[in-house]
Amino acid sequence: MARLPRLAQAGLTQHLIHRGNNRQPIVLDDEDRRTLLAALQECAATHKVAIHAYVLMDNHLHLLLTPSTDAGLGRMMQSLGRRYVAAFNRRHGRSGTLWEGRYRAAPLEPSVHLLPAMRCIELNPVRAGLVLGPSDYPWSSCQHHVGQRRDPLVSDPAAYWALGNTPFDREMHYRRWLDEGSSEAEQQALIDSALKGWPLGSPKFLAELAKTALRPVSPRPRGRPPGATKPSSNDSVPN
Repeated sequence: MARLPRLAQAGLTQHLIHRGNNRQPIVLDDEDRRTLLAALQECAATHKVAIHAYVLMDNHLHLLLTPSTDAGLGRMMQSLGRRYVAAFNRRHGRSGTLWEGRYRAAPLEPSVHLLPAMRCIELNPVRAGLVLGPSDYPWSSCQHHVGQRRDPLVSDPAAYWALGNTPFDREMHYRRWLDEGSSEAEQQALIDSALKGWPLGSPKFLAELAKTALRPVSPRPRGRPPGATKPSSNDSVPN
């Protein structure tokens, strides 16, 4: 099956997953973590990509972002890959690839899926058993969203601003949102969407996206096309 082109138009919010090659670590210590996030911040600013949420795990990176240009996302990730891998290899005396091929990403409908995606991303360390609460993990955007620190990497999306009229209101409501947790179905839908490249949203969102997309926006249904009739046993079969 041919690889699907990415849907990376300007203004489309994307959920992105980038894994280490063979699920191997992409960071070995806190210095690596600081280096990667600093590079991400600079590359995002250079290519005008707003980072709404992130989590840096040992062997993968989750991002929720919105590029302001059609080419911004690809250029940001290309620049990040070159810069960080060179620094990582130099520091650890290694050579060769670090990432598992190309990053995986798909658009999502912000009014429906943006806050669930933020929650899914920031709960990742809890699901992995690394911390008891998401704000205990220092290598994600969670501490920013609950008011523990200001993170210059993060650009708060409209859905987050709509949680309250003051920073305290937004942070309180977001804490409650995190405390509710995310269901297995919600997590799986978000992860499958990013890994397979299919947009996540309502039929209306997908229909609007299909008008400008140069590829399908949803998988074709399996089986016989609608209206097709099953061959009967009387139909002739060529030799």
